[in-house]
Amino acid sequence: MTTTPDASGLTDFYGPFIHTYTREQAIADGVLVDVTATAKQAGFTCPVALTAGAWAGAVAWTQTTGLQDEEGRLWDVLTMARHAIARSSDASERLAFRVLGVPNRARATTARPTSLVIHAGPGDVGELVITIMLPEED
Repeated sequence: MTTTPDASGLTDFYGPFIHTYTREQAIADGVLVDVTATAKQAGFTCPVALTAGAWAGAVAWTQTTGLQDEEGRLWDVLTMARHAIARSSDASERLAFRVLGVPNRARATTARPTSLVIHAGPGDVGELVITIMLPEED
């Protein structure tokens, strides 16, 4: 009978890691957008990043209509994330929430909800970090 090793014995069982992709590398590559500075102003106490998909869907703004801008849209995302965290009684690592925003396309003027997920977990050295992503991202 084969037994599964516990977490502390995984390296002994499988051998050393061949490669790891760190959060720092993901930020440098643009896979994650680091918003920690603004998040701290919004009341977060740990590093916060958005996936490129979440940024494109909820924050990016290229229109010249003046209806919105990226700074305001980011504040909307962070504010709604903070409210979702405050309202939650669930201690799971993933928490769904929605934010309203005008779609980032020509002549769009009506706000639509965008579903997002907050993922809380360990960073590169085990520290608590938050990643805001689209529901289909993992």
